[in-house]
Amino acid sequence: MLDQVFNSPFDIGIETPLVLLILVALEAVLSADNAIALAAIARGMEDQQLQSRALNFGLAAAYVLRITLILTATWVVKFWQFELLGAAYLLWLVFEYFTSDEDEQHHHHGLKFTSLWQAIPMIAVTDLAFSLDSVTTAIAISDQTWLVLAGGTIGVITLRFMAELFIRWLKEYVYLEDAGYITVALIGLRLLVRAINSELVPPEWLMIAIIALIFVWGFSKRSELPHE
Repeated sequence: MLDQVFNSPFDIGIETPLVLLILVALEAVLSADNAIALAAIARGMEDQQLQSRALNFGLAAAYVLRITLILTATWVVKFWQFELLGAAYLLWLVFEYFTSDEDEQHHHHGLKFTSLWQAIPMIAVTDLAFSLDSVTTAIAISDQTWLVLAGGTIGVITLRFMAELFIRWLKEYVYLEDAGYITVALIGLRLLVRAINSELVPPEWLMIAIIALIFVWGFSKRSELPHE
């Protein structure tokens, strides 16, 4: 979702610090849907301490996968099958959520885990699926791999804190989890369309605008239940 920024006039003769700043800023802005998905998965652990551990270990594994993806990006982009697998996984997450049982407030409970080691790989693979939509594009902004690696590193750290915030917000806002999974569906559909025919992929500004509107709805109503 970064193509238009990378094709801007700043792409010519841009200084290294500015490149890194752009990568980090875009990572923070565009990772909200990723963060809410990871937060929802971590909430599959009942204990708050286990949720934090799931995020720590899951994102540590995700970091290794993301670095691997960056280092192999020029090879990965040659195979549409990777995007198809990423799309299938994200859409499966959405299906699992919206077909799960509802509680007394008519909220879906999503994935539930009985072990920390069930949640960790789910978090790592989910971040990898989201990274397919951004990391390969990030390569376009610079031919300096270390710079993209630095942006990815800071991005994972930012994602960790954002996910922690969303875990709290998911308890406070009635529609936020539904909104998060709707955006996951959009990213999954985007990957699917790109795997089939990249020319049919909607423009980035349209995706960002739609996701922003969905999040406005997600934050539109606070829960009346007492929060922890």
